[in-house]
Amino acid sequence: MAHEILINVTPQETRVAMLEQGVVQELHIERSSARGLVGNIYLGRVARVLPGMQSAFIEIGLERAAFLHIADIWEHRQNGHGGGDRPIEKILHEGQSLLVQVIKDPIGTKGARLSTQVSLAGRLLVYLPQDSHIGISQRIGDEAERETLRERLQHLLPEGLTGGFIIRTMAETASEREMQADIEYLTKLWSDLTLRSHEAPPASLLYQDLDLAQRVLRDMSTDETQRILVDSRETFVRMEDFARQYTPALTERINHYLGDRPLYDLHGVEDEIERALSRRVDLKSGGYLIFDQTEAMTTIDVNTGGFVGGRSFDDTIFKTNLEAAQVIARQLRMRNLGGIIIIDFIDMDNGEHRNSVLNELNRALEKDRTRLTVNGFTQLGLVEMTRKRTRESLAHVVCEPCPTCQGRGEYKTAQTICYEILREIVRESKQFNAREFRILASQSVIDMFLDEESQSLAQLGDFIAKPISLQVETLYTQEQYDIILI
Repeated sequence: MAHEILINVTPQETRVAMLEQGVVQELHIERSSARGLVGNIYLGRVARVLPGMQSAFIEIGLERAAFLHIADIWEHRQNGHGGGDRPIEKILHEGQSLLVQVIKDPIGTKGARLSTQVSLAGRLLVYLPQDSHIGISQRIGDEAERETLRERLQHLLPEGLTGGFIIRTMAETASEREMQADIEYLTKLWSDLTLRSHEAPPASLLYQDLDLAQRVLRDMSTDETQRILVDSRETFVRMEDFARQYTPALTERINHYLGDRPLYDLHGVEDEIERALSRRVDLKSGGYLIFDQTEAMTTIDVNTGGFVGGRSFDDTIFKTNLEAAQVIARQLRMRNLGGIIIIDFIDMDNGEHRNSVLNELNRALEKDRTRLTVNGFTQLGLVEMTRKRTRESLAHVVCEPCPTCQGRGEYKTAQTICYEILREIVRESKQFNAREFRILASQSVIDMFLDEESQSLAQLGDFIAKPISLQVETLYTQEQYDIILI
């Protein structure tokens, strides 16, 4: 289906929204502070060789030298791991220039980890300039399909081209034209990179993995992309330049947005982002969905709410479930939910209705570019599915656990905290001979002690034979309290 892509850029973050018929279908957010180094290619300089560890420190222009182990040296891997292999001191020497790629970001006091085997990722393929092997993603399990993809790729490769490829999962449904475009993009990228490596000084960056705006052109844009609107002049120029070099068919579709009203306000994207962060999603019919995202899985509960539009109760349930199937598929993309997903549709006794809802869900999920599997209804009436985790979910990118409930979604009542305080005072009165006990707590807890639990507090004061005073701490949450011994 035809779509348009809106790109909102600030110095701190880039946000991308894909719209179909004016409705947001996907959201992507990349923050400048969170961009890693993995995939970056540098012309490094060997700073120190460590024969005892069979490793070397490589200067790549960062604060700390990066780490290269002999197992990550392509020449060594080509020769195997037998006892006759050359040690690292026979392969590298101090001051030597070396083309390296980051395979692990720096952590704490450790520098980045490097490899000398370069790989360049495209939308459908990964190019391995130093290898001649054609590999296929393990996610493609059908042997006949794997062989077909290998033959298609070999047929498209230009004569005399060196290097190998890994066929990614997305290539399963790609056309030959799309695969050909990926081959041309990756080989040109390697050619440009090689040229820069001859001119650049040591310890310099040669290639940085594409930012989100450029990945829009590489990974998200297709023949069905009608328009790409960008609200940043600088990003617009960079995208035009990238498109002219690598995706020329998209050049004319990139437009710089110059309106006075913010781009995302104009198209209602800000409201959609807020809805995608909400636990509850209302359906147009009056029903609603409840999304609960946990470490183990995501559960989605479908409810009829106020919808009574069907001819019968069964018809009402069926229509609510059909609408829910469409909205769930869209919300999975917008929220970028991955892993195990359990959908609790409203119970349907009619087998035809269950099949229709499942078919509607599968049809709606066909728009999803992320690999997923859907199982039928279980004996408990639940639909189980999985969606590949490709990046952090929207909630994990823009939110953090509530400091009051620590992510539980609920916190103890004021009355529960009062009883905890009373028990704590009893414990402390047995250990310490204090003159007075002072309770520091939130307004709601102090109010409870002054009203409903005033008799309990008075009884405790008589029991321990010590005065108990109260003090409101306005910065305390309801679960926070302190007991001061005076």
